[in-house]
Amino acid sequence: MNEHPRLTSLAHGGGCGCKLAPSVLRELLAGQPVAQAFPQLLVGTETADDAAVWQVDAQTCVIATTDFFMPMVDDPRDFGRIAATNAISDIYAMGGRPIMALAILGMPIDKLAPEQIRQILEGGREICAEAGIPVAGGHSIDAPEPIYGLAVIGLCHPSELRRNADARPGDALILTKGLGIGIYSAAIKKGALDAEGLAEMVASATRLNRIGTDLAKRDDVHAITDVTGFGILGHGLEVARGAGLRLRLRLNDLPLLSRAAELAEAGFATGASTRNWAAYGAEVTLPEGLPIWKRALLTDPQTSGGLLIACAAPAAGQLLDELRAAGFPLATIIGSAEAGPPGIVVE
Repeated sequence: MNEHPRLTSLAHGGGCGCKLAPSVLRELLAGQPVAQAFPQLLVGTETADDAAVWQVDAQTCVIATTDFFMPMVDDPRDFGRIAATNAISDIYAMGGRPIMALAILGMPIDKLAPEQIRQILEGGREICAEAGIPVAGGHSIDAPEPIYGLAVIGLCHPSELRRNADARPGDALILTKGLGIGIYSAAIKKGALDAEGLAEMVASATRLNRIGTDLAKRDDVHAITDVTGFGILGHGLEVARGAGLRLRLRLNDLPLLSRAAELAEAGFATGASTRNWAAYGAEVTLPEGLPIWKRALLTDPQTSGGLLIACAAPAAGQLLDELRAAGFPLATIIGSAEAGPPGIVVE
């Protein structure tokens, strides 16, 4: 008999659903000093990008990020793998190449066995090895809830830096992974997701977004961000605000995990989904009469989600074929960017 507690039972939230609501985060950051007083800081807090970027010289930028959260699955190794994949994604979303990571670990050592904690760390190291980087150190504390993640350092050439603020009018929008991770995690909490569904979720959340490094070498790819805790609407809005554009998304074209719609209609959703809508719903126009469960698909927090790519429209078809061939079978053109007040229109 397994005497170890379920990881998800020790946390009040899980995955990127633990993130502060977008409105709360914006309020907290509103009074911070302007980081752009440092001319070598190419990307700081001003554009809600995925990582900070410091230009070292004419050939090299350093990309730095950190990401950690509480468990959304009960298997310790899978928790470590998902958290590491999610953290490394920020480097890929900026167009960079990761070079090393530091572990961030907070564990209730009176509730978890050492072997469980070791499995979490091993899962993280496994993904880092897949990305070709070492876990070069880290920091740990005794914490009331299990927390794991990474600080990750990467590099890129200044010309290959991709910010979410650089989308252009007329760009096509591509999403590389299916939505529904938060809905699946809510079903896990209530014992309503079967083994097949769990395997699908873990496979998606542990698929590295390394394609971002290659995308950034293309002149026809203008902006990249990864879709995580704020959902497709929240991260789409970060692109819209940063670039000063309006995004149009086609609801029926959004890629979904196989049971996402079914579970959403049955009422499975995270608290973060509701907080997300409350934070940014005023900037979104939805189809009249859209059911609440369909809205939940749009606000669903993604843990280690896909890349949202803004590219020149003529290149979108070929790029889509390349993404699918590279291991992203659900990659889909989901809409476009256009001139207009920053916001999102869902059609």
